[in-house]
Amino acid sequence: MAHQKHYAYVWEFEVAAESLAEFIRYCGPQGEWARLFQRAEGYLGTWLLQDEANPLRFVTIDRWQSKQLHEAFLDEFLLEYNALDEACESFTIRETSLGHFIQSAGDEPPP
Repeated sequence: MAHQKHYAYVWEFEVAAESLAEFIRYCGPQGEWARLFQRAEGYLGTWLLQDEANPLRFVTIDRWQSKQLHEAFLDEFLLEYNALDEACESFTIRETSLGHFIQSAGDEPPP
């Protein structure tokens, strides 16, 4: 069987200064989003990256074993996903999807 390429999606956020601590608590690798994702098969983890030059700018990278497993998560947990998204809306001034990515050729894990 051919190896399925790992899948990730990346978001950029400009965080409201007064919501910085809550944003980190919700969006970090141990946060509310990660806890929701952990309920599904195939979740590999979240990276929360803070811009050194602008501490209110962040990028999140949510990693999954495959795009199909991420889509299955959305099918199963859409109501919880939407409720959490709405709860976090006030934390940010702007959020932008930077895209959906698959692992590159030559970046295969060892057998």
